[in-house]
Amino acid sequence: MAKTIKVGIIGTGSIAQNQHMPGYRKCKDVEIAAVCDVNETAAKAAAEKFNVPKVFSDYRDLLALRDIDAVSVCTPNKFHAAPTIAALQAGKHVMVEKPIAMNAKEGLAMCRAAKKARRILAVGLHFRYDENVLALKRYADEGAFGEIYFIRAQALRRRGIPSWGVFYSKELNGGGPLIDIGVHIIYAAIFVAGFPEPTAVSGISLTKFGNRNDVLPGSWGMWNWKEYNVEDNAFAFVRLEGGGAMSVETSFVANIPEEVFSFQVFGTKGGGRMSPAAYMGEQAGTLVNVQPVWLPKSEAHAREIADFIGAIRGECRVGVTGEEGLKVTRIIDAIYESAKLGREVKIPKLKI
Repeated sequence: MAKTIKVGIIGTGSIAQNQHMPGYRKCKDVEIAAVCDVNETAAKAAAEKFNVPKVFSDYRDLLALRDIDAVSVCTPNKFHAAPTIAALQAGKHVMVEKPIAMNAKEGLAMCRAAKKARRILAVGLHFRYDENVLALKRYADEGAFGEIYFIRAQALRRRGIPSWGVFYSKELNGGGPLIDIGVHIIYAAIFVAGFPEPTAVSGISLTKFGNRNDVLPGSWGMWNWKEYNVEDNAFAFVRLEGGGAMSVETSFVANIPEEVFSFQVFGTKGGGRMSPAAYMGEQAGTLVNVQPVWLPKSEAHAREIADFIGAIRGECRVGVTGEEGLKVTRIIDAIYESAKLGREVKIPKLKI
């Protein structure tokens, strides 16, 4: 009989209650043993909802529980690094929500802490399990694309500044659409492409709409425009090792005909598109576009939690490693740095 894995939740907001906690409840022989939130009222409400026995307002008290095997860190971005490193040092495995951290310096410290503690550090980049992404990954693994020489990654909303949370705050969130939704599409694209090494970036980061009250909101309603100080659009050209490149386009607000959350890969044998999944190439002397007739419904969050638990038990590989999450954050850091300096910046190789 498998040992029951006891999990703690640090941060009890929407991502914890809508994804992490339901995900753990679906896993066999897993118990959510404790929750923690600086808002003790919110923590108690989450504990009552999920029948969790212990409630804390300081994550250090949760980490002092010797029978906790693993934690999910579901706090705002600014508070990813400290509880993650403390949890790893306390001998706990960690699933931290995306992005891995506010910046690559923090992310590197987290990866090194995991390596030193010999514990798992997983990052909640759930598009690793999106069925469209997995279909393209199968094409890539079979060599159907040949050499991938260009990637176009797009996470574009027409009106999509969240009206909740701290997405408007550079201090708490680290940035706008690039760090919030761009992180997902960049990861999915380089995952399919086999994690090409980025070498240099040229980018721009713009605030054209978010700090105004005369912009029509979408279905999410009006955001905190008075305190909005992150970008609402960011675009970049990323050079990749071996001569390839990737373009990145992200927006919270843009005057475009429709929202786009997809990427394309350009290869010497064929090309691919994420959403909806498609393969473009040559067959029987004919140019063809091939789309799946059917794909399973994506249960991405549940699968990433299941693989995190499976990895703890030694049954499988964790979905997204800390090192993979760090690679994406290094690209995002470089885009912001290039935008600030107004020139291309290099991305040096990194050893963890």
